[in-house]
Amino acid sequence: MQANQFFDSTLLNKYNTSGPRYTSYPTALEFHDDFSDQDFIKAIKNSPNRELSLYVHIPFCHSLCYYCGCNKVITRHRSKADTYLEYLAEEINARAELFTEYTVKQLHWGGGTPSFLTHQQITKLVTLLKSKFHFAEHVEMSIEIDPREIEMNLAEHLYDLGFNRISIGVQDIDQKVQETINRVQSTEFISDFIAHAKKVGFKSINIDLIYGLPHQTIETFTRTLHKAHEMDVDRISLFSYAHLPSRFAAQRKLRDEWLPNVQQKFALMKLAIEKLCGFGYDFIGMDHFAKPNDELSIAQRNGTLHRNFQGYTTQGNCDLLGLGVSSISNIGHSFCQNIKELQEYYKAIESRKNAQIKGVELNQDDVIRGEVIRELMCNLHLNKHTISQKYDIQFDDYFSEDLLLLTPFINDGLIELTEDAIHVDQKARLLIRIICMSFDAYMKQHINQQRFSRVI
Repeated sequence: MQANQFFDSTLLNKYNTSGPRYTSYPTALEFHDDFSDQDFIKAIKNSPNRELSLYVHIPFCHSLCYYCGCNKVITRHRSKADTYLEYLAEEINARAELFTEYTVKQLHWGGGTPSFLTHQQITKLVTLLKSKFHFAEHVEMSIEIDPREIEMNLAEHLYDLGFNRISIGVQDIDQKVQETINRVQSTEFISDFIAHAKKVGFKSINIDLIYGLPHQTIETFTRTLHKAHEMDVDRISLFSYAHLPSRFAAQRKLRDEWLPNVQQKFALMKLAIEKLCGFGYDFIGMDHFAKPNDELSIAQRNGTLHRNFQGYTTQGNCDLLGLGVSSISNIGHSFCQNIKELQEYYKAIESRKNAQIKGVELNQDDVIRGEVIRELMCNLHLNKHTISQKYDIQFDDYFSEDLLLLTPFINDGLIELTEDAIHVDQKARLLIRIICMSFDAYMKQHINQQRFSRVI
């Protein structure tokens, strides 16, 4: 894959504004507290799906990474996780009763730091989930890992429980960067752990990298990218650091003058994409990289790549059930989210056995626009006739106002609009969020784009 096709600095700077990442449509900003538990139950009943993806949120972290915007609880006391798991078990017991007709095809643990849990706690939670839900024989089980607080034998323990995918937060290997963001970790241990996990039997290993962090330079980030190549992982997630100190208090510890400016950040992104493509990875969507034989690469080539709250995935036909504090579900034509505050989550579980606080039931327009945005986000191509036939509409008439908004992109050679299709040029891949905003019926209500992160 030739990386230079993704870059036109003039156009990238022209369109480098803020926008949703479209892990859902409508986005979470449209969720409201009128969505009830009865609406959730109705969504299950009416859903055409009977395959399920489970997401479990473990909110705890041993220490605070200053760049982080995730929902987490900082503590050194592992006993707090025992309390959390007791309440989580009550939620699992209650929710599982609603999904007896479903087969679990995918399980993902995120956070926070799921590897905060002890081996015993991990075993207890996996055992509970497998006893309450019907798991497919070849289920995909993945977990996010913080390499700072684990032992080498965690790989065997996870694999023996059925996990077959792991994701490790690396972010950057430079000592100064790590000290500034309060995330000092051993690169040697990470390399050794990855090699060990492969030997144990893990079929897919992902690492996360972030560009735009304090004190990052071309020289230091080059070393990080080369080290990632040496680790020979299957997937790499490359994220842009979103500096939003007004929303995330910890980010106030990172001074503006430490951060790369717009031009420097662009150069870091360009470097990363060129290096990773040069190492033989396929560029997936707008921020993931995978080996050509990886399922994500195959799905993108086949036009079957999907996107949800966990990012890009091949499990597009599953309903998604989120369990734990702040987790999000996507059942049928609905989205809903759990309470974000831990103590309030406990109170909700005690009183009603679930912690759902808000959501949205999709109307037909939401469903149609969601599919259009998802196709463009995942596959950079949309067949108009497929949408027209599936939803009994005339595409050009239905989206007449939205198609006019594409004019600047067409004039700049970023989009080709034909009678049959919308095709996004490779040099617009990094701008796909901005292009998809043209089809977002809610976007005009959010003129203040600071609610979203910038593209670059």
